[in-house]
Amino acid sequence: MSNALLQTEARRLPVHERFYSWQGEGCHAGRAAFFIRLYGCPVQCPWCDSAGTWHPEFIPRNIERLPPDELLQEAIDSAAAFVVITGGEPAIHDLSALTDVIRDRGLRCHIETSGAFPLQGTFDWVTVSPKWQKLPLRENVRCANELKLIVEHETSIADWLAWLGDDLRADHVWLHPEWSQRQNRAVLDSINQTIKERGDPFRAGYQLHKLYQVDEQDPRSRPPAPLGGRIHLSRED
Repeated sequence: MSNALLQTEARRLPVHERFYSWQGEGCHAGRAAFFIRLYGCPVQCPWCDSAGTWHPEFIPRNIERLPPDELLQEAIDSAAAFVVITGGEPAIHDLSALTDVIRDRGLRCHIETSGAFPLQGTFDWVTVSPKWQKLPLRENVRCANELKLIVEHETSIADWLAWLGDDLRADHVWLHPEWSQRQNRAVLDSINQTIKERGDPFRAGYQLHKLYQVDEQDPRSRPPAPLGGRIHLSRED
């Protein structure tokens, strides 16, 4: 195999889905965005809402692997202000070639990651959502533009603040109820109280795109797997 062909193959990434939508979370919520969701995640949270990227019962036999140019053509033709690379856990892949192409095409490049792996690529915006299943690298926490803390139970926020300590430097810290707990009064009250007692940088978060069902309007957006890949924990329960 020639060097050129080897380089082309190395640039291909395993794609779960790519679709045009708008960002439903964080500081850029409500803005048009093109999403690239990659396969693979060693973290595997039991309540993961993208378990189709890693759960064995939802991974197809043949996974589409695409080079950056092909991945981005539709984003270039859209009104998207930025491209979001997500997963799974996108940082397990070398994203350097993809981020180079995104920026060369005049688009901004965002990544959503657990922060547990070194970031390979150049990013305009980094969202770190730390997970207890595999804790983030301290350098990723410190460089994050925003943190997204998933509130699974009423002590989650205090637990994360204790672990983060002096590394809590992000200008925006979003407190998101874990989706299956979004009607749990104790979870919601812990978010309410933290924001009222501490103020900035803490902010109440939510997954607005789910309320609008905007992702599903692009036919390339794959049907969601149940939370954590577990049938009894659907997105609707």
